[in-house]
Amino acid sequence: MFETDAADVAQRSSTGSLPPAPRVDELVAAAHARYAPLDEGDVADYIPELAEADPAWFGLALVGVDGRAHTAGDADVAFSIQSISKAFVFALVCDELGHELVHERVGVNNTGLPFNSVIALELNDGSPMNSMVNAGAIATTALVPAADAEDRWRRIRDGLSRFAGRPLDLDDVVHRSESLTNHRNRALARLLQSYGRLDVDPDETVDVYTRQCSLSVTAVDLAIMGATLADGGVNPVTGERVVSAEACRDTLALLASCGLYERSGEWLFEIGMPAKSGVAGGLVAVAPGKGAIGTFSPRLDPAGNSVRGQRACAHLSRSLGLNLFASDPAGPAPAGAAGPIGGTTR
Repeated sequence: MFETDAADVAQRSSTGSLPPAPRVDELVAAAHARYAPLDEGDVADYIPELAEADPAWFGLALVGVDGRAHTAGDADVAFSIQSISKAFVFALVCDELGHELVHERVGVNNTGLPFNSVIALELNDGSPMNSMVNAGAIATTALVPAADAEDRWRRIRDGLSRFAGRPLDLDDVVHRSESLTNHRNRALARLLQSYGRLDVDPDETVDVYTRQCSLSVTAVDLAIMGATLADGGVNPVTGERVVSAEACRDTLALLASCGLYERSGEWLFEIGMPAKSGVAGGLVAVAPGKGAIGTFSPRLDPAGNSVRGQRACAHLSRSLGLNLFASDPAGPAPAGAAGPIGGTTR
């Protein structure tokens, strides 16, 4: 999936900062040009409205922690955020309720099963396992402190809008389309309720969750949202603190292990960036301390992840040195410096 060839730029260290802006512009444009002709994958059709997407759409954006945006292609085309919303609602809940409660109530381990699996719940005594699969996301949405379902929805929309740095609108057409076909999510919510994992009305919770997935964003929005996580919870465009640095840390750790569902291990091994995808074709990948990539391309692989988006992120991870696990050798220590076990070098 993430193969390279001679056209790839050599792997760089992940330490340091992004190159100068003109170089970033050049590399973003090159990644877009390289993968725009790719026609692998299929547009999601189990939600009728998503099936109407143009398979040729491909937007790419990178926003640094300095707030500067670098874009190519259809970066301003609007689409529904879908499952990418899970990451940012998780961050909001961690910020409100804390690390331990979310860990206990939802979990942080990969299921190894598809994102809408019912079996995963049954195999784990009703534990959703993590907030990036549908059952865990529904449970996480239910944890948003609110007086009622409408208040919960307002708080979620406001929170995600603060991540994006602008008011996000609900795509009513997508919301209606999803509401007519989200039978499995309603079943997951009732199963969570039967295990005592849901303290509020399951149908109302699924409606709020469906609305959060139907918020309209662009690739630039996703990059800004991801860059907010990269910048310790401060939106680099607006300067507003959206969540705490601790909530960002927890969110990025969960994205690293679970963000691309059953492909998460392969993604982390090859690309080395916390990331989250959505079935409308969006993808966000975060380089802590540097910035984030937002992509939009509706052609998906069998796991529900954007094919062009993954390839573009892989290319930029290597060319810009965004892999968390890549580093240059430190070089010889100066004479007299402390050695690896507390001694001095000779």
